[in-house]
Amino acid sequence: MKAKEGKARLSFWEATSIIIGHGVGAGILTVPYLAAHNSLRELLLILGFCYLFNLLLHLIIAELSYNNDGAQFITCFDREMFSGKLKTIFTWAAFALLGLSVIFNVSAFLTGAANVFENWFGLSRTGGMLLFYVLGAGVVFFGLKIVGVCEKFSVAAMVLVVGVLLAATLRGRIQALPAGFRGVNNALALFGMISFSLSAVMSTPQVVKGLQGDKKRIRGAIAAGLGINAGLILLVTLTTLLAAGEGISDKGALVDLSAHLGGWVQIVGYVFTLFALATSFWANTLNLRDIVHEQTRWDEKLSWLAASLPCLLIALLVPASFVGLARFASIIQVVTGIGVIVAYALSRRRVKESALVGRFGTAPFLILVGLCTLLATVGAVLKVS
Repeated sequence: MKAKEGKARLSFWEATSIIIGHGVGAGILTVPYLAAHNSLRELLLILGFCYLFNLLLHLIIAELSYNNDGAQFITCFDREMFSGKLKTIFTWAAFALLGLSVIFNVSAFLTGAANVFENWFGLSRTGGMLLFYVLGAGVVFFGLKIVGVCEKFSVAAMVLVVGVLLAATLRGRIQALPAGFRGVNNALALFGMISFSLSAVMSTPQVVKGLQGDKKRIRGAIAAGLGINAGLILLVTLTTLLAAGEGISDKGALVDLSAHLGGWVQIVGYVFTLFALATSFWANTLNLRDIVHEQTRWDEKLSWLAASLPCLLIALLVPASFVGLARFASIIQVVTGIGVIVAYALSRRRVKESALVGRFGTAPFLILVGLCTLLATVGAVLKVS
């Protein structure tokens, strides 16, 4: 693997935090809404299984990027999977599909932030989106290293806030946790959203690039990042269910949690929500900037503008809820996993070795990951009852 640019170098915890920050956002704040329509047993089983299958998926993605010198998805697809007269058409189609997913994903973050600013400060929907856009996009403007540093401190702050919220919840009136099987549709919907919440697939190449191709640290950062993310999902979900019961809306978990607990806890909940949305905004916008840059060869600053501005326009113009935008984005992004698996199989055959995955990258495991990805996609479009 070729040496990476020094300016892209990350520490282990900065790389880990990028994995965490990518997932902690629209997904983690939506899981409690879907968990309220399932039992605690389903929540724990689905979360554990999703961690294992996502760990393998992310290591596969890391190895695909590793084999292509830390490149993002579209470049990997272009080199490994597309060929012939239609190569350019396929490449641009993949670019459009993946770009659309990220744009709607980031739009969900802007919508969620607007909900928080409206409830906290009484700002208008438009004003809240513009404020969050300026603060979030400003960090990404300075590139990978600054994003990594900001992610690291923000993740530490979120872990602290979750601990405070859980303690405050346990001191108040505790609601009964949902029990009993609520149906296959509800379980699949939860599976789809948890899979999406753990997904940091587009940030994985940033880890490969930022850690300079160090195989041991790449594996460790991915495993630790997904593990901490799974723990945060569980804590946020349990805290919200214990405080608010099954009466959770689609505005985002901690908006509901804050409304039920009130007082200073309400402010803490809003702070967590903004940190969670900011970390995901940074990671996703940085990824899209790099994809635009690799595909168009535009200047990085112009690529940054092309990656971030459409997200703001969609959020302002499309009348969709926070959960609605998040679920729409998950449909496209999870489907992308199928393309990744095919590209990885071709890349592994070309390289004739496996730097990160080993025997877990062979056909049976690839088929399993592919089936799980399809199942998560189905879950993303199902309605809960």
